[in-house]
Amino acid sequence: MILHTIQVGMTQTNCYIVGCEEAREGVVIDPGGHPQRIIRQIEESGLSIQYVLNTHCHFDHMGANAEIVEATGAPLALHPAERPLLEVRGGAALFGLSVSESPPPDMELADGQTLEAGTLRFQVLHTPGHSPGGLTFYLAEEGVAFDGDLLFAMGVGRTDLHGGDRDALIRSIRDVIFKLPDETVIYPGHGPKTTVGQEKRSNPWI
Repeated sequence: MILHTIQVGMTQTNCYIVGCEEAREGVVIDPGGHPQRIIRQIEESGLSIQYVLNTHCHFDHMGANAEIVEATGAPLALHPAERPLLEVRGGAALFGLSVSESPPPDMELADGQTLEAGTLRFQVLHTPGHSPGGLTFYLAEEGVAFDGDLLFAMGVGRTDLHGGDRDALIRSIRDVIFKLPDETVIYPGHGPKTTVGQEKRSNPWI
């Protein structure tokens, strides 16, 4: 598996470029800003991007959707419950910020769906709480999961923004993420990677 992490935007969001070494196909997860840096990394990686994926649609995770979709020609995919947030540019105006308008999604994703890029199989897990349509993209064979702003190393996502629900967030972590193997590596929307087992043992918020 090819994996590049690019910290983008003012909130240092982790944008992930994930690809299949064999087929040279990949995806972009959460292009939240700095589109030229993302495009440059795609070009250097030699990947054909099959999907642009949003774990959720706060501005710092979708701010460069338009540029990345245009540059790659890849379909934009997200959970339908995120469309209202997408249509108001991720709520950027509430923070006095401006981001590019995103194109509408080409695909609406549902829990249990599988997306393929070469030999990689991304299982779609609906993990609401931080936002209603929050998604985790889980690659069982690679032992990794990209969970947006749900669970961090020694932290959890905030639930005080519109659509946030702390009870739903805790259920998503306990009933979905914590059911994955302990050795699964969690790549969150911000900060360093962690593992399911580490967060089960040490996360003070769960």
